[in-house]
Amino acid sequence: MKYRTLLPALVLIFCASCFSSKDYVTDYDYNYTGSFKKYKTFAFVQSEDIDTTVIAPVLNATIGARLGSQGFREEDSKADMLVSYKIFTDSVRYRGYVQPEFDYWLNRTGMTYRNDEGEIEREQEKDETYNMVKYAENNGMLVIYVIDSRKGNTIWQGYTAANFDFDSPTFPSDITRAAYRVMNEFKILKRGE
Repeated sequence: MKYRTLLPALVLIFCASCFSSKDYVTDYDYNYTGSFKKYKTFAFVQSEDIDTTVIAPVLNATIGARLGSQGFREEDSKADMLVSYKIFTDSVRYRGYVQPEFDYWLNRTGMTYRNDEGEIEREQEKDETYNMVKYAENNGMLVIYVIDSRKGNTIWQGYTAANFDFDSPTFPSDITRAAYRVMNEFKILKRGE
């Protein structure tokens, strides 16, 4: 009889713990001109907007570990990609784009050719358009930018709407979880070369 009441109680506790955890819904956009298969290294660009004494170590470790697990190397000078992030704490409206799934697009990108200057470019596919989407106003947001260091273009940005409380004792775990969920959408694996 004791086990009949214990099992529902454990299930209830388990479900309550799952529902109390924050779930960060993420989205991303990418630039069709990014040379994603050629990038090997990354470096961080430090933001001047926010106090980075707490945020930078947490986000750099989370993003760096994710990129490292995908085969990218952190390199302070002459990195292929620069990684930056911004936390919006006020209400923000954000614009994104409707695009093919990133990993699908990476696996089928078009043929390359040489332009008039002799640089290698890629032919654009029919569905490679930037159809804008305006997202509803959010009370806060984490945005992670990946920039081609040679061209200076943002080649990928991932974001999640969230209202982060910097004074909360759970802030480091909240921002870690949000950053990991965003970077989980950056689906490029570098093979050992």
